[in-house]
Amino acid sequence: MAKAKKAPATGNGKAAKKHATQQSVDRAIWAICDIIRRGNNASALQYVPELTWILFLRILDETEDREALEADAVDQPYTPSLAAPYRWKDWAAPEPKGAPSGWTNKRKELTEAGNQAFLNFVNNDLIPHLKKLRARPHATARQKVIAEIMSGVKEVRIDTEKNLLDVLDGVHELSNEGIDPTHVFTLSQIYEGLLLKMGEKGSDAGQFFTPREVIRAMVRTIDPKLGETVYDPCCGTGGFLAQTYEHLHKSAVGSEQLEHLKHRAFWGREKDNAVYPIGLANLVLHGIDRPNVWHGNTLTGTEVYGGLFENAPAEFDVILTNPPFGGKESAAAITGFDYQTSATQVLFLQHVVRMLASKDGRCGMVIDEGVLFRTNEEAFVKTKRKLTDECDLWCVVSLPGGVFTGAGAGVKTNLLFFTKGRPTEKIWYYDLSDVKVGKKTPLGLKQFDDFFALLPARADSERSWTVDLTARKDKARSDAKPFRDTFRVKSAEAEQVKERLGELKKATPRDEGAIRAAEAEHAALVKEAREAKGKADAIEAAVYDMKAVNPNRKAKEDRRTPGELLDLIEQKGREIAEALAALRGQNKGAAGAR
Repeated sequence: MAKAKKAPATGNGKAAKKHATQQSVDRAIWAICDIIRRGNNASALQYVPELTWILFLRILDETEDREALEADAVDQPYTPSLAAPYRWKDWAAPEPKGAPSGWTNKRKELTEAGNQAFLNFVNNDLIPHLKKLRARPHATARQKVIAEIMSGVKEVRIDTEKNLLDVLDGVHELSNEGIDPTHVFTLSQIYEGLLLKMGEKGSDAGQFFTPREVIRAMVRTIDPKLGETVYDPCCGTGGFLAQTYEHLHKSAVGSEQLEHLKHRAFWGREKDNAVYPIGLANLVLHGIDRPNVWHGNTLTGTEVYGGLFENAPAEFDVILTNPPFGGKESAAAITGFDYQTSATQVLFLQHVVRMLASKDGRCGMVIDEGVLFRTNEEAFVKTKRKLTDECDLWCVVSLPGGVFTGAGAGVKTNLLFFTKGRPTEKIWYYDLSDVKVGKKTPLGLKQFDDFFALLPARADSERSWTVDLTARKDKARSDAKPFRDTFRVKSAEAEQVKERLGELKKATPRDEGAIRAAEAEHAALVKEAREAKGKADAIEAAVYDMKAVNPNRKAKEDRRTPGELLDLIEQKGREIAEALAALRGQNKGAAGAR
């Protein structure tokens, strides 16, 4: 076995700072963001994408150095994705402290040349070169990913060469090796704060960022297996796919399982031009060498770039997703769906059911509560009927109202878990709606401990209960039957009157009085039939009001008597009067001193 060679020096001679906490990583990143902001990028919509591609190229260089050493250790050839002078070590790395006389790299040569030579190289040579990588004959998957991450970068947004060099120096000190291994979400830790900033002012880029602990709870509940395919039709920054990789990677054994994880396991789609490259960068830096992410509108099928989605499966074993709530699509989006509506979350639910593997495909999905309880729109009812007819909706978790407040959405949400290939008979509910959460007290995995304890048996408790959907359907059919019968009778009678009306209109001479009477009778019968059908439809649609309403929660009852409440009010009134008197006395004393 060949002895591993030492990687070339690329740093500035300082040991990389060890980041032991997320806060430490955040501080380092925010210091870099401050430089980018002062470089004429005040909006997060500007500085987040700028940081993305710079940080990605830094970690890519580190990754390929490590891979080169590993290949050399077993006498295997290795070809990096980038050649000089386009590697980070060539154009971005600062001169190491104690560098030998005559040491140089592209950055040093360009900065010494002056006259904005460095900035010109980045804008007119480096960025165009990286964007063209995907068009190369036999381009590798990683080269295509690099090109896609750079696809939205026209030129450096930072206004001066000095500010750009300062950013590069700050990013150079960041290293995967410098982040404590217990913090597996390297980029996610960073983007968790940055993406919230992107959405603070209600911009379209402020996609609802799924909190990391909610993702982990969903992955643990679905429990993806090695060898399965995992799909997210609106993958955003890739949180679900990245966390599933972490879930599976620790149990992968052998090169075949690892190769499947890194190249063929994870698939996604993303529409947003700003978020798409961030998601790619996140997935690659987690270890997914080929993130098979399609760029375009999932609902309309409009493609921006599909080169990373080649040979995608027709259906997927596991789907984990959080579709946008309350979005609206144009008429062009809804033509390919069974039940047409402009509500994107309902369209995504139809898409998910369609894309799940027909036998035992499993899904964990965030959905806004409106989808569960709405029965006044046909597409909502029929979509839920299709879901429960084709899939076993075996669990609904009611989340607290503030889970997504930090991401710019105060919408009440639920988690749906279902398996395709068998109809729903019973739904097990678990209620977390009373847990208090906020920006400083986010929902944690610990809040799911009781859920996971009860899940195997789907046991009832103060927080959990079971709804027999089959029994509800049977009762609804029974309750609706009289109205269905009335509808059939009145419809038949209306048809008979319509035939008689036709004969009256053909008769000579015409009996106008008889015609008017027949028309009135026909209209009355049609109205009765329509009303009966409406009542039957409403009864059967009510089955699909599946909102989580906990029947086991004990209401907190105030048992104080009216007299006790009046005494309390009187006491509080005295306390307020005493406090006001004290304040007035202090105010008079201060005035006298003046």
